[in-house]
Amino acid sequence: MSFGQRGGYGNRGGFGRGSGSNKPVEVGKEYNVSISDTSRRGEGIAKVEGFIIFVPGTKVGQNVRIKVTQVSERFASGQIVETAAGSSAPPS
Repeated sequence: MSFGQRGGYGNRGGFGRGSGSNKPVEVGKEYNVSISDTSRRGEGIAKVEGFIIFVPGTKVGQNVRIKVTQVSERFASGQIVETAAGSSAPPS
């Protein structure tokens, strides 16, 4: 067995979202999301159709409207546009 030929992360045939641009989010569009987790860097994590979006300045349990600022192969980044009523305010 050759350990140097594992295929790498970009060649996982059949795993994850697959090839092409079948991402459920687009740069510049807004989405209503719920923050379900926190990343190692302290950013809130939301998901749209299972696709991860990192949202700085949010906490678990918040419902926010975000604008997607960047989309990569495996995740996206967004910024808060509006905090939903009844949701705790983002940290200052």
